[in-house]
Formats: sequence, C-alpha cells, structure tokens
Amino acid sequence: MNEQLSKTYDPAEHESRLYQWWEAQGYFRPETQVALGLVSEDGPRWCITMPPPNVTGVLHLGHAMTAAVEDLMTRYYRMRGCQTLFLPGADHAGIATQNVVERELAKEGLTRHDLNRDQFVERCWAWARTSLARITEQHKRLGISCDWTRERFTLDDGLSRAVRTAFVRLYKRGLIYRGAYLVNWCPRCESAVSDLEVEPEERESHLWHIRYPIINGDWDGPRAEWGSGRWAAGATAFIQMATTRPETILGDTAVAVHPDDARWRHLIGQTAILPVIGRRIPIIADEVVQPEFGSGAVKVTPAHDPTDNEIGIRHGLEAPDVMTETAHINELGGPYAGQDRFACRRNIVADFEREGLLVKIEPYTHAVGTCQRCGTDIEPRISTQWFVHVKPLAEAAMEAVRSGATAIVPEREEARFFHWMENIRPWCISRQLWWGHRIPVWYCDDCGEQTCELEDPTACAHCGSAHIHQDEDVLDTWFSSGLWSFSTLGWPEETADLQRYYPTDVRETGYDILFFWVAREMMLGIAMTEETPFATVYLHGLVRNEEGKKISKSMENIAEYDPLHIIVKYGSDALRYTLLTSSTPGLDMNLDQRRLEGARNFANKVWQAARFVLMNSADSDRLDLAFDGVQLADRWILSRLNRLIESVTRLFESYQYGEAGRQIHDFLWSEYCDWYLEASKVRLYDDTLAEADKDVTRAVLLHVLETALRLLHPFMPFLTEALWQALPDAMRTGEALMMARWPEPNAALIDDAAEVHMATVMELIRSIRNARAEYDVMPGKRIPALVAAGGAVNWLDGQRDTLCFLARLDPDGLTIAAQLAPPEQAAAVVVGDVAAYLPLAGLVDLEAERERLTKALVELEGRIARSEGLLGGEFAHKAPEQIVQRERDKLTEMQVEKVKLEEQLAMLK
Repeated sequence: MNEQLSKTYDPAEHESRLYQWWEAQGYFRPETQVALGLVSEDGPRWCITMPPPNVTGVLHLGHAMTAAVEDLMTRYYRMRGCQTLFLPGADHAGIATQNVVERELAKEGLTRHDLNRDQFVERCWAWARTSLARITEQHKRLGISCDWTRERFTLDDGLSRAVRTAFVRLYKRGLIYRGAYLVNWCPRCESAVSDLEVEPEERESHLWHIRYPIINGDWDGPRAEWGSGRWAAGATAFIQMATTRPETILGDTAVAVHPDDARWRHLIGQTAILPVIGRRIPIIADEVVQPEFGSGAVKVTPAHDPTDNEIGIRHGLEAPDVMTETAHINELGGPYAGQDRFACRRNIVADFEREGLLVKIEPYTHAVGTCQRCGTDIEPRISTQWFVHVKPLAEAAMEAVRSGATAIVPEREEARFFHWMENIRPWCISRQLWWGHRIPVWYCDDCGEQTCELEDPTACAHCGSAHIHQDEDVLDTWFSSGLWSFSTLGWPEETADLQRYYPTDVRETGYDILFFWVAREMMLGIAMTEETPFATVYLHGLVRNEEGKKISKSMENIAEYDPLHIIVKYGSDALRYTLLTSSTPGLDMNLDQRRLEGARNFANKVWQAARFVLMNSADSDRLDLAFDGVQLADRWILSRLNRLIESVTRLFESYQYGEAGRQIHDFLWSEYCDWYLEASKVRLYDDTLAEADKDVTRAVLLHVLETALRLLHPFMPFLTEALWQALPDAMRTGEALMMARWPEPNAALIDDAAEVHMATVMELIRSIRNARAEYDVMPGKRIPALVAAGGAVNWLDGQRDTLCFLARLDPDGLTIAAQLAPPEQAAAVVVGDVAAYLPLAGLVDLEAERERLTKALVELEGRIARSEGLLGGEFAHKAPEQIVQRERDKLTEMQVEKVKLEEQLAMLK
C-alpha cells in the first residue's frame, strides 16, 4: 500500500481526480444512497438548498464559507444514514446582471434602448449561461457534494412558474397592490430598490443653514427675480433651518417645528415663502421634529425624504417630485431644471448666498444611502410601484420562531429577527428593468382595469377587450429567491422531491442577509405552503482580513483573499478547514494566512502519519479488539478515540463545528501522531517481538486512523478520501469514504484507568525532556533515571520500554521502585505521586556546567542592573507608557530567570 502515497500531500494530485470520480459514481445524488443499500426511500432524510450565488459573481470568501459549512453538514448527515439532498443553483441577479450587460453594450457604443427588450434579454441570457458554468466549476473546486443534476436557476421554466403562481395568489388575496409611494430610487440603475438594498456610507459633508422669509405686514412676497440679489429685499422676519441636501429645497411644501419649541412656537400657523419658486408654504407643528437639530426648524420635502413624507401625509401636504429618473432637476425646478442634482446643489447654495439667505455652512458627517449594486447615492422619490403588504406574512413567520418550528442559531439573532419583523414596512417588489420576472399584470386600454392570471391573458378579465398590455416592470430578485427552498423542489407541482424533502432542514447563510432573504423565505414559504420552509436557520459571520477589516477589491493584496488563489497555494481542504474551525455561529472571523499554513501542515501531518502506518501495516487484517495483547498505550488511544467520537458527535448536533474540528485536530496531531505513533515504534521496531504481537499495534494504528478519517472527512474530504482509499481492503466498508457510516462510540473501550496512567507516563516523559533541554543534553544521549513510583510501581514498571524510547533513558540505568531516597546532585521531576531523579553527573560535565551557569548568571545580573537603572531614572517618566511597561515586563522575566539559574547552581554544589 505504501507505494500509493507520496512523501508529502499534494492537493493538486488528488482534488480534481477524486471530485470527478465522486460525481461520476453518482455519490452526490440521494438515489445512489438507496441503490447502494445505504438508506431506504422511506427512512430519515436531510435536505439543504444552496443559497443561490448571483450569476454576476465570482467565488469569494463569503461563498467559500457558505459552501464549506453546508457541505460539512451534508457530508455529516449522509454518513449518519440520512438520504441527503444538497441542491445547488444560482440567482439571475436582476439589477447586477443588467448593469454588467449594459456595460458590455457600452463598449460597442450601444445602450439597451438601441435594442428591443427581447434582444436585450437574450444578451443577458447568453452572458448568464457562461457565468453559470463558471460558478458551477468554481464551487466544485471547493469539493461540495451537491447534486448537480438538480441544479436550478431563478429564471428557469420551473422557477418562473413558481414565481407566477406566488404572485397571482398574493395578488388575489389582496396582499400585492400598486400605488404611488415614496421609494428608494437608484438614478444609475433607474429603478426602485428595497430598503434592504440601500447601504449606508459614512461621509464627510456639510450642513447648510438657510432661512426662508415669512409673510407679515411689512413683506408679502419677493420684490425681484431670483438670483438678482434683491429677491428677499424688504423682508423683516425669517425662519432658519439646516439641511444636508439643498437641492431638495425646490420640493419643499412646509416648514415644521416642534409644538413645544419656545423659539418658534409663535410662528406656527404663519406662512413662509419658498425661495426660488416663490411658493407659499405653511409653518406647521409636528412632534417628530427634533428641537436639538440645527435651529429646531426643518424644511419639509414630502417627495424626497421618508420622515418628511410621513409629516406630509399627516398634514395633507402636496408632494411635488422635482427630479427625473436620472436624478436631474425636472420642470418643477424653475431655473435649475435640467441640472444634475449635485450641480443644482452647488448652484442653489451660491444663489442663496447671493440673496442673503445662506446663514452659514458647517462640516457635517452623516450616513448617505447608496445602491448596494452600483454604489450610486440613493434618491428617495415618489414613484408608482408594486408592493407586498407583508405585515400578516411577518406575523406567521414570527410565530414559527416563537413556537420552535424554526430555530435560529445563534439564538441571540432571534431578538434582531423579531425587532425587524415587528417594524416591517411594505415591500416594494417592482424594478424598472428588463432582465427578470416580468410582473404578470395586464392593463386594459379600454376600461383601465387590471388582469392577473396564471396564464397570459388574451383579453381583459373585466370587460373582455383585447386591447390589453403587460406591465413593463420586473420583480425584485429577492421575490424569486424568497421561494427558493420549495420552488427548487418542484413547487407548485406536487413533485416527488417536494413531498420527500420539504420542509428542508437548514437554511445556512450569513447573518447579513437574515432579512434580505431568510425572513422573506419564511414569509413566502408559510404563505404558499402553510409550512415553515426550514427547521433551523444557521447564521455564520463575515470573513474579514487578519486585521478585522472588510475585504474589498481596493485592497493591494486582494489576490491573497481569492478562494481559488488560496486553493492553488494551500489546497481546498486547508481553506475549508480554516474557515470551518476559525468561525463561531453569528460572529465574524479574521482570515490569517498563518491559519491557512497551519491547516496545510495539519493535512500533511495526517498524510505522513497514514504513510507511516501503511508502511508498517501492509499485511494487517481488520482489528479484533477482543483478544489479549492490548497494551496501555493501545487502551489509552482507543479510549481517547471513543471519547472523541462522543464529543464530536455532540458538537455536530449542537452546531459547534469549529470546536469539533479543533478537537479532531488535537487528537490526530497530539495524541495520535505525537504520542501513540511514537509509542507504537517501541513494539514495531522490537526485533525480539513476534510478528503476531506487533499485529496488535498495527491493528490499533489502522483502526484509529480509519475512524479518525471518518470524523475528519466533513472538514477535509479530499485528504481523507485519498487516504481511506489507500487503507487495506479489510479496513474499508464500501467503495468511498464519503458514503461510509459515521463512527459510533464504543462505551466498552472507554478506559478511565488507562487514560490516567497514560497521562502520567506522558507528563513524566515531557518533564524529562524539559530537564534534558534545560541542561542542554545531546538529543541522542541516553541518561540514567531513578523513579520513585509509589503505588504506581507495578503498572509503571511495564512502561520501561516506552519511557526509555521516548525520553531517551538508559535501559541499564533506569530504576523504578516504590520508594527511593533522592540522590544528591540530581534534577528532580514530579508528576503526581511519581518522582523521577536524573543524576546530573549522567546529564552534564558538572564543572563545565557550573562554569556555564556562573557566566550566564553574571551576564544576567548585569542586564538586570541596567534595567533597574533605567526604571529608576528619567526614562520611567519621559518614555511612552507602553515602552516603560515593556521594560518592566522584561525586568520581571529576567528576575525569574535569575532565580532559576541560582537554583541550578545550588544543585551542582
């Protein structure tokens, strides 16, 4: 077998080969489990659907984290005997895809309007097909075991049918409606976007303090044209306010003050004149006004600000929209008509200053809403859109969480879920795009009514007229992805997959899209199927760089955070293991390159351990643990293995995957490789021992390795499969590790006494090694030892060979007795009730060691004196505190070292 394994693990040699084999064998398909007799069709099942990555995207660390966690879950439940379905797919990403294709058209000197709608959509499809193939291949590089024969796309025929069905049902229930309301508008995408698609960006800007003249007996309106410098001539009364967006002045229809603000209370009910336009606007009282902001008075622009819109509704104010779809000032903007909003801002501020209506300008930092897709500043504006009345849907989703039908992990995220759902607003679902699911509503040109049916109508459902036309808008991408967990299984048809796998078991995703997607999936899932779409919501954190900063394309070293680059450098398993063991549910993780190196080293450590085992176990059969001959080290490692199985299984069941991976690492690296493997050499290399006796050790080595590979498999599927395939046939059940059973703990092999005894042996060896290092003993030199073992003498005497081999003791100079008088000039190590004495004469040249220690002590005392002098002088008062503290810490370390040297010298006298 050893010829099959190279000296070191090369991921590139195995990853593609194994993945192609797994896929060709059909191992990712749940039907294969049944065909192989591993599960029954009516037995336990487990299902998860992949959060559909945007078709515009390339694989990033967020995708890698999601894929790693979901594949770990899938492989675990497959090995646990569940018929598993991991269903993949991608999202058509309406705005993002349209933006990409429009940029491609721009390179040809075209816009989408130079094509008709069908031609543009076909361009999008061509681009999407290529991108879909790329995304699929990228995910395969991560080793994810999803059923690619079931891959879905949010615009394929089946899912389009599901979208149409959901829309029609909600429309007929009165939960989808059309109206003119304030929405978030992206001037670049020329489309409405939802609240969740607006990203706040902290920005340094200004607060412009302005004033409007008030009509009174001395002044009843402007006396000259705007911009003349005499527009407000004669005005004697003004109301002052502050704004961050002077361009919206053109849409003001009131000035509001708090009813209890003594500064302005006397002006409530009076009339101000809006500069530029000359519109008469009332001064009103509203409790939403914050007296501490600016002057305490605020301009009210109902068509361009959410708070102002609510004030306008309460007070019956007009809401003139003064901007176009591209955020240029429209015909209502007077002299600024046609100007870009930011050009208008500069010009209107200059004109206010000319007219004496600009009081002051202050620096001001505030959050500006930007489009998540293109980064353009969002413009709130009144627009006719389609909305979902989600309040009743949200109530049902909250009840699912309250009742325990759906659990959120980590549990603390439930509070955030409830807060958002309790304050949910109508969901704007229409987008002014061409790429996406077109809204299935037709308008009658004759009677003006709407027709909404499952099939495309040929006539108005109200008057029968054939003069009908379809709404031009498409649906928000999140509407189709909100149906993902059941539409991908065939809904609205009663398919076999839907009956078998719905509701699904887990929705795994980042906490940042709990509301974007998970909440909407729950609302739509319950509304359409009357069942919550998943039993558990598992939320992972974001992946940041080693300094905790958000990873962005602008970083100079961005290539280091490209998953495909990481896979080439470290291997897929190293990336998976790092992501899975460095994160905790709901918390962000910092990706440190050292962790990736550590994971790669771990993979190589396991590989080389397996290589050693196979080289020494070529002819071994399956282990029969019932026969005699099992030694202390064997009993110990078998006990530790079965405790590990218990612990890791419990951690998997409670979603503590990071801790499970760390425990497997510690067992394999430390207990199996560093201790048991080394201890096994005592018997394997003993020429006086019969081969049958060595077979016990070989069998234990193989059994523990094979079992540990099964535990490690969900974390590192390629490494473990490659090693499992190299094991003797008798050690393997089935054709592939990924289809093997998860280990079950054997309580009969848990041995408390063996663990206690072996812990004593290991600590004794560690202490002797430390003493050797302290006295600089040559690594190969064997030294004598006297061990006072007390009540442990009988079993410890049986560990002579192990002690001699691992601590490099002289077999002829090793004495183990119940009681021993401590010899003079000996280093002592104590482990519990066991004391070991190492005669110094056997360790070092006593005279030379005295000389060395004396010289070291003199040098150390000199350094201590210099440090004490520094801390006792001006340095302690003038140097930065952290520098002074560093010197104090160094002095403390040197004083401890001095005590140690003095003790060693005293021992030699």
